[in-house]
Amino acid sequence: MERVDREEWLKAMKNEIESLKENNVWTLCDLPPQRKALPYKWIFRIKRNPDGSIEKYKARLVVKGFRQKKGIDYDQTFSPVARMASVRALLSVCAKENMHLI
Repeated sequence: MERVDREEWLKAMKNEIESLKENNVWTLCDLPPQRKALPYKWIFRIKRNPDGSIEKYKARLVVKGFRQKKGIDYDQTFSPVARMASVRALLSVCAKENMHLI
């Protein structure tokens, strides 16, 4: 954080933390005995306009989830995936009933 644009990066980090709080991304709680919190790192990126000028500074807080251990840090995984047959059925009903998908 010794760059000349240090203040912009600090502002981007603050915006990221505020966004995580507003969206209730986590619940603050005490760690169980003999446990450590998962490590994290900051990812920084400069978003640019088509002309090359700086649009904004973007900071993202990322937890190193690959360090989790099944049965200790988590016990279930769930990833909702729609079957193609379900998507086709939904589109078919919408087309027949002249409905709009948003």
